[in-house]
Amino acid sequence: MKNVLITGGSRGIGAACVEEFSKNGYRVFLNYNKSGEAAEALRERTGCVMIKADISNSADVSRMIEKIHEYGKIDVLVNNAGIAEQKLFSDITEDDWDRMFNINMKGMFLVTKAVLPDMIYKKSGKIINFSSVWGISGASCEVHYSASKAAVIGFTKALAKELGLSGINVNCIAPGVIDTDMNSHLDDETRKELCDETPLSRFGTARETARLALYLASKDADFITGQIISPNGGLII
Repeated sequence: MKNVLITGGSRGIGAACVEEFSKNGYRVFLNYNKSGEAAEALRERTGCVMIKADISNSADVSRMIEKIHEYGKIDVLVNNAGIAEQKLFSDITEDDWDRMFNINMKGMFLVTKAVLPDMIYKKSGKIINFSSVWGISGASCEVHYSASKAAVIGFTKALAKELGLSGINVNCIAPGVIDTDMNSHLDDETRKELCDETPLSRFGTARETARLALYLASKDADFITGQIISPNGGLII
């Protein structure tokens, strides 16, 4: 049985990843920080192992990896944890900026660094990083979010080149507008505008995105690395 760690796995795309990997025979380690009730509900449905940790805190990350090692080594890492925020650039504070990068980028750095020894020792592994379509194209009123997600893309491409000789694949999923809690604040008019701008005329689903992650973790994707795959319904091409 292969072990997969999914950060931010209690809600949205992360929760869908927990469901899909569990259904396909993986032992799933669900990392969460604040959404304990949602994580517990997933544990009851899937049998996953819940691990509470603030991934932007190195001590928390170390404790999380120690817990996982009670079961075995990590085969697949899904770096999904992240936050979003809409603000005019002039209203973004230094704290806003630091919080965005601490969770969206520093957390990815810390968790990836912590799991790499397992993968390098085995000369195999799959790392799947979640960015956003706005990391590719940028989004008005989301400069700090877009910048953090663009950083994920650079991180992915560079790390893929570095780890290729170790047999480790590193890829990035950059979703378009997905129907999750993160977008639940959008009013009907904004939702319609986004659908109108998307050639497929709808939002994506968390399950569709999770199944892409499942594919990238599979042997069928062994020759795919350093790629930025954007399931966005044609929003950008």
